[in-house]
Amino acid sequence: MQFNFTDEQDEFRRTIRRFLEDTSPPSEVRRLMETDVGFDPSIWAKLCGTMGLSGIAIPEEYGGQGFGFIELALTLEEMGRSLLCAPYFASTLCAANAILNAGTEAQKKRLLPGIASGETIGTLAVAEASGAWNADAVSTTAKRVGDSFRLDGVKSFVVDGHAADCVVVVAREPGSRGSDGLSFFVVTGEADGLRRRLLTSLDPTRKLAELSFEGVSADLLGEHGAGAEPLSRTLDQAAIGLANEMIGGAQKVLETAVEYAKTRIQFGRPIGSFQAIKHRCADLLLEVENAKSAAYYAAAAEFEGDEDISALACLAKATCSDAYCRAATASIQIHGGVGFTWENDTHLYFKRARSSEAFLGTPDHHREQLLRHWGI
Repeated sequence: MQFNFTDEQDEFRRTIRRFLEDTSPPSEVRRLMETDVGFDPSIWAKLCGTMGLSGIAIPEEYGGQGFGFIELALTLEEMGRSLLCAPYFASTLCAANAILNAGTEAQKKRLLPGIASGETIGTLAVAEASGAWNADAVSTTAKRVGDSFRLDGVKSFVVDGHAADCVVVVAREPGSRGSDGLSFFVVTGEADGLRRRLLTSLDPTRKLAELSFEGVSADLLGEHGAGAEPLSRTLDQAAIGLANEMIGGAQKVLETAVEYAKTRIQFGRPIGSFQAIKHRCADLLLEVENAKSAAYYAAAAEFEGDEDISALACLAKATCSDAYCRAATASIQIHGGVGFTWENDTHLYFKRARSSEAFLGTPDHHREQLLRHWGI
């Protein structure tokens, strides 16, 4: 398995970083997080059109760029570094992969080109009121009515669900339990009977919504009752993508902490010269680098179709969650009093770290799943 990036991938990363430094500075993040829509349509159009990032990992036959999951992971890492406010995670990672995993050939050709071009914003609705991200927690029902289906239930914590044009929904046949009777469905964002409510969340840079389905007409995506396996694969891919996004943020807060420690003078010398601060930064460096290894390995494993991908996804999500939260917390502490102020950007990363820690399952949940994969 490849453990280093090619020259082309390094240049790809640098290009994305330059683009995001220009379009997603902290001032822009702060402006957009205060809006209801949560992103700038003009920047989204540049990201999708000029940069072509919305179709980076979608095969060329479906209108995408045809790159692999590693390039998608690099893109997400840079977006995590800049706290980009855009529906990229929901549309390009979650919705597109759900369609690729569950849809028929005809459905992929119909649905994916719009997502690849950015003209269609997609999202994935799985979790409900319990906040659990697994098949057992799905209670939304899909009742067959003639040749179509009617959805009833409530989905919560749907990323950019308030702005999505295409909602991929996981629902079950009435009376079924566990992994049985699960299917994927596609609903338009303006469907009759669909009510969308923007949620107040810890991290305002990532918008979450509650979607209520009351007899909503839906199109079956893929095979009826065969949604368990595509759901598992889609959630694994989402966890790996989130892990790579988190290491981008963790690296950024580590850099800002080190830079502040070099310039903040106390008792006539930089605070970075004090042993306690040096040791703290060194420990953080080791933890962030360890998290990078887990995230990169999982992305490479997904690209190569490794059979242990579920275990590696759990490992990456748990490791990167812990590293990001510790790095963000330590960065605030190293900044001292100014680190607790609203004007300092560190709190934005702290909130993203904490929300990402719970999103798609807590570290404890993923460690438990990892042990089950190992048969412990």
